[in-house]
Amino acid sequence: MTKLVMALDQGTSSSRTVLFNEGGNIVAAASEVFDSTFPQPGWVEQEPEVIWRSQKRTIKMVLAKTNLAMADITAIGITNQRETVIAWNRETGEAIGNAIVWQCRRTSDFCEELKAEGFEERIRQKTGLLADPYFSGTKIRWMLKEIPEVAELAREQKLAVGTVDSWLIWKLSGGKSHVTDVSNASRTLLYNIFDLTWDREIADRLEIPIEALPEVHDSSEIIATTNEIEWGAEVPIAGVAGDQQAALFGQACFEKGMAKNTYGTGCFLLMNAGKEAPLSKHGLLTTIGWKIGDKTTYALEGSAFIAGALIQWLRDNLGLFSDAAETESMANAVDDTGGAYIVPAFVGLGAPYWDPNARGTMIGLTRDTNKNHLVRAALEAIAYQSWDLLNAMEQDTGTALKLLRVDGGATANNFLCQFQADLLKLEVSRPNIIETTAMGAAFLAGLATGVWESLEQIQTMWQENQRFKPGLGQDKIDELLKGWHQAVERTRS
Repeated sequence: MTKLVMALDQGTSSSRTVLFNEGGNIVAAASEVFDSTFPQPGWVEQEPEVIWRSQKRTIKMVLAKTNLAMADITAIGITNQRETVIAWNRETGEAIGNAIVWQCRRTSDFCEELKAEGFEERIRQKTGLLADPYFSGTKIRWMLKEIPEVAELAREQKLAVGTVDSWLIWKLSGGKSHVTDVSNASRTLLYNIFDLTWDREIADRLEIPIEALPEVHDSSEIIATTNEIEWGAEVPIAGVAGDQQAALFGQACFEKGMAKNTYGTGCFLLMNAGKEAPLSKHGLLTTIGWKIGDKTTYALEGSAFIAGALIQWLRDNLGLFSDAAETESMANAVDDTGGAYIVPAFVGLGAPYWDPNARGTMIGLTRDTNKNHLVRAALEAIAYQSWDLLNAMEQDTGTALKLLRVDGGATANNFLCQFQADLLKLEVSRPNIIETTAMGAAFLAGLATGVWESLEQIQTMWQENQRFKPGLGQDKIDELLKGWHQAVERTRS
């Protein structure tokens, strides 16, 4: 009987379950969309039980579609929205309050306090990250300070707190396992990416009890099993990685210098940095890509917080179109944006600016500006942000990238892919399977359970669908980028 690996892809706006066979092909998939809430400007929350129930339903939908039972699954891999944190009671399994989502900016003032006292440099030297509300640590501190039940559970040593992968594994295992992997731990501000341990100095400064945090494991090993009573079988949960690291793995970027860009809710450019962990001088992050056995692979990362979410905003808030698939023809309906630029700093600016107080801006509007111009400006904004990230990465590494692998839902848009290639003066490669985040989680789980034997075997399963080649002149690129950077300056706080 063929071996099947189930990947749970828990994202910011939807939960997905994707079933892969031994050939790395998709057997079945199911997804369910869920909402975030915005209690105050800059705050973003989700209900932990909604996250879990949506993920659970997609698992059951895939099993029903294929007429399979959980016992037929060889292994489970999990990939998740990173930096989003959830607190729950270890004894009852009940979540306390809402999840604080990675986009949330409520801890901006505390991050400024850390910078003012010079503690950000300690954080950077140990974690590869910056003192920014994006990361999990300051969110956990906020929960402990502002939610009395969380503080009380911490005093009673009954508190469990973790990222979404930890929450899902807790639920899948029936409350037996409070665990995470190194890639998710490396996004918390609390994990020393060199010593591979929770950092006591940082945890003490943030006033976070380490005993509430999950046990950290490799990205590819059996770290838990499903609860047999609920699921009918103890299936090994054997691969875990944050969504962007999983996408880097799913894109088979196994060699130092290989890079991918994921166009999802946000835009995330990662480059395999090999066994060394370079600290960026140009606003990028150093993070753990994955750990397999005794080998830790590091990555350089640039993050733009709003990418696909901008298209969603144009659809849902402004009503410019009813389906994101319409944006390609709308963008092609005009020759250019008519001088319009959109800077989607809805939750601040990420790399390389790191300005949590910047806010979204449209400039260059005239009486001639129509919805096609705005849609084109939005798609171009995604590509401009990626240019900023790649430029910083090339300055850090001193080498020019030759090829960029892309994935995520927005890469179905040929206009975006072509404009990205033009702007970067770089060939852009889109794979056959753009579910690379789920595929990375599946590959990690399959490696740990013998479905696949090596990285070399996995590499042979990656296949290109289309390659976009640059064709824009340098003068035009310079003109467009000048306008973009002027627009960004008008957005800054």
